[in-house]
Amino acid sequence: MPPHVTLKQLRYFDALAREQHFGRAAEACAVTQPALSMQIHELEEQLGLVLVERTRSGVLLSDKGREIAARAARILGDVHEMIEYAQHCKNVLSGSLRLGVIPSIAPYMLPPLLPLLREGYPQLELHVRETQTMPLVQELIEGKLDVLLLALPIVQAEIETLALFDDRFLLALPAARRLSSRVRATKDLLEHERLLLLEEGHCLREQALTYCSLQQVSTVNTFGVSSLSTIVEMVAAGYGITLLPEMCLNVEVRARDIGLTRFAEPEPHRSVGLAWRATSPRAGDFHELGRLIKLAWSRGCVPPGRKPGRQGRTVNAPSS
Repeated sequence: MPPHVTLKQLRYFDALAREQHFGRAAEACAVTQPALSMQIHELEEQLGLVLVERTRSGVLLSDKGREIAARAARILGDVHEMIEYAQHCKNVLSGSLRLGVIPSIAPYMLPPLLPLLREGYPQLELHVRETQTMPLVQELIEGKLDVLLLALPIVQAEIETLALFDDRFLLALPAARRLSSRVRATKDLLEHERLLLLEEGHCLREQALTYCSLQQVSTVNTFGVSSLSTIVEMVAAGYGITLLPEMCLNVEVRARDIGLTRFAEPEPHRSVGLAWRATSPRAGDFHELGRLIKLAWSRGCVPPGRKPGRQGRTVNAPSS
């Protein structure tokens, strides 16, 4: 008689593989530890394999256990997508949606976006996860997230993307060094400056370094700074300069005395868009979400007195 493996066993083993601890895995599955342990034991018996090594400090997966864990995650992801298809094939943006957003976008896009979602799609159950690009992409591939809002490109064969708009960068300086409105910033202007950027792992940091053509970063301050708010405060206090995305200006520059200067053409920018698994049945949901994000961008993120241009890009320079 062939082995009989249940989805419950796979869910429990998937949780155990992630948590590396029986107690935490049981809590994640909302069951008792003995119940989870029994299901793992039955799974091992059905497969005829030792999947886990039980130690005093927790759990170690065997080599075969790691392979089974990877296969279980893929199976559970397929089941989740099947259920999603059944739930959402008739109604756009309904049911549960797990949205991942990077920190340099979330505080600026979510305030204008969330009311649009609530008003237009009250049946949507939205879950937001905010962290850096690499863990978001990994969680998307593993099926833990449905769609990401982040800076493109994302080069993964199993991921489909949709570019929404360009978010241009401006040079931010202390108020005492404010430049004339007729001056445009260039790379040369940044060469001997103390450049304040987010810590490693933030794509905004890498985009700024790429534009500045900095091969070594001895003049870059990235000591544990994880928010643009902190960067802007340091600029205002005269500790250096930075590149700010246009998206953040309405929030970060308000009530702070700093100078802003446009860059000379071609202006540095990042492409903001959505990413999802190519196998997801919810492409219609994601395209509608993209439409709302572009609307939120034009309503809530374009600085006052400036008109959104093609794909959300803006015209006219801010006063300096």
